[in-house]
Amino acid sequence: MSDPFVALLMLGLFIVFIFFGFPIAFTMMAMGMGFGFYAYYMPDQLIWDNRILYLFTQNTFSVMNNDVLISIPLFLFMGYIIERANILDRLFLSLQVGLRGVPGSMAVAALVTCTLFATATGIVGAVVALMGLIALPAMLKAGYDEKLASGVITAGGTLGILIPPSILLIVYAATASVSVVKMYAAAIIPGFTLAALYLIYIIVRATLNPSLCPKPKDVYDYSVWESIVMVLKAFVPLAVLIMSVLGSILFGLATPSEAAAMGVLGGIILAIVYRAFTWQRLRESVYLTARTSAMVCFLFVGSATFASVFGYLGGENLVKDFMLALNLSPLQFLLLSQFLIFILGWPLEWSEIIIIFVPIFLPLLPLYGIDPILFGILIAVNLQTAFLTPPMAMSAYYLKGVAPKSLQLNTIFSGCMPFVYIILFTLAMTYVFPAMVTYLPEVFFDQSVEMERDPNDESVVNPDFFKQQ
Repeated sequence: MSDPFVALLMLGLFIVFIFFGFPIAFTMMAMGMGFGFYAYYMPDQLIWDNRILYLFTQNTFSVMNNDVLISIPLFLFMGYIIERANILDRLFLSLQVGLRGVPGSMAVAALVTCTLFATATGIVGAVVALMGLIALPAMLKAGYDEKLASGVITAGGTLGILIPPSILLIVYAATASVSVVKMYAAAIIPGFTLAALYLIYIIVRATLNPSLCPKPKDVYDYSVWESIVMVLKAFVPLAVLIMSVLGSILFGLATPSEAAAMGVLGGIILAIVYRAFTWQRLRESVYLTARTSAMVCFLFVGSATFASVFGYLGGENLVKDFMLALNLSPLQFLLLSQFLIFILGWPLEWSEIIIIFVPIFLPLLPLYGIDPILFGILIAVNLQTAFLTPPMAMSAYYLKGVAPKSLQLNTIFSGCMPFVYIILFTLAMTYVFPAMVTYLPEVFFDQSVEMERDPNDESVVNPDFFKQQ
């Protein structure tokens, strides 16, 4: 059996094992080590002298020594601290009162709360679960349509993996060896465009069919001045914290790690101000941060070992030759790759897709003249669907876990689907108008996003890019 076919066997067995439910990170390590012993085997060499052992230790050291990954535990810690500051209920109530004149005010308030909280924490499950406990019962009690109410919460809670400061963008930047800061700048327009389209959809539906979103009566018990004070107390501090962290990164005042550290300090101060800071909550935040960070590091170590052996066996060249033999245009390649990622989003978490499968596509990007940052943003938008589409739809399951028993899972799935269509529309917009991604990096850094392509080829930044093929 030739080495490239051994590489395909390695990939095939890995996919089989993860569908059986084996832990992803340790499966990659085991597959990398096992096939690595075969790949680096020398007859006159002792087993413990096999080079795969050296490769594994070097990959482990490289991952733990990666400066880009330092910001991950800091942003996670900031998110867990804010999550435990008990400001979500105040935030939702203040926005609900402040937006009472808007059609579908409770749904709009829920979406804005989800977006802001998801941006601050980046933890999809926590946002959806907390909003399911706070906002969903209130909307159902007010007579809101079950599908619309559940769809708003699941879609809004998922925005945290796209809008900076997003952990997904940091992981992609480390995987693709691109700038985290430029990834953040590139994600702002697509992320807030998606959130704005959600808002427009809710307001239009509430206007056309007011019975879906009855106006709650208790919000009119507050005067205009009281509503302003409530918004200033609940909304403004968190918004200022997020904008300070993000602004310091984009304007070059701090690195992502430094900004994340200041975000942690800001989160602790917020928790103290809201009288929600306790040593027990601090200990829980530290524990959850360590557990999640360890998972990400193990995934990187396993992925690096697996990819090294896979490439040494010739698997990377086999995939590249296969894709080139298809004679695809850049548009066709993007559509194919995004479709595969869309399918992979059903059984896999976003971290596994970014760390395991995205590296297969990265070496092909220069061949098609595609900007790796544009490719990363397309993936981040695409992976919004992974949390909302059955059979997995993790956001739907998070919500079902805390929702009233009368709310069926099929109802939640149905509520997610309009938002999935909006995501796909946003994805198409990003394909057609790549300036949505490239504009802010150019503005903030006074230069074009780095691209491995022919300098005379303007296809990536030119909106007519796809018409030229």
